[in-house]
Amino acid sequence: MNKFLIANCLALAVFGTSFTQLACAADTPQRPIMQIKNKEGIKVVYDARKDEWQAGIGKSLYYVRGLVESYKKQGVEPSKLDIHIVLHGPTAYWALKDEAFQTTQSDPFAVNTNSKIIHDLNALGVKVEVCNVTLRGYGWTHDMLLPEVKIVFDAYTRMIELQQEGYAYIIF
Repeated sequence: MNKFLIANCLALAVFGTSFTQLACAADTPQRPIMQIKNKEGIKVVYDARKDEWQAGIGKSLYYVRGLVESYKKQGVEPSKLDIHIVLHGPTAYWALKDEAFQTTQSDPFAVNTNSKIIHDLNALGVKVEVCNVTLRGYGWTHDMLLPEVKIVFDAYTRMIELQQEGYAYIIF
């Protein structure tokens, strides 16, 4: 048995993997990874309603970027994707310019780290949309929004419309 296999065996044993499992895994040929077949007409709407963060940005924005990259690695260019992300409720402030964002954070030095990812997603063709009902509820005006963000009448009727048009629906 080679030194690499022994070292991996020892490391895996610490985490509860048996030598037998490791030996079997070493002898098993690599299994193929299933890739997408449909590379046309890909339509997705993200329902961004939870104010959760990952890697310093809104979690759903992070995962939208990951989806674009995943498709790209499978031969689908971003220009072939039709992705919408609808921000509403507690996530709507992600779409605010820094001055308005600072007010929501009660911090005059806060920077909306979502503005760069929203700009980058927009450049890739992703439509970032925000619910007008949410804006009104918080007392925010349209000029407080980042320029790339589109305003929809309300989040739910927008997502229903997109689903009726065949968009895959992903909740975040």
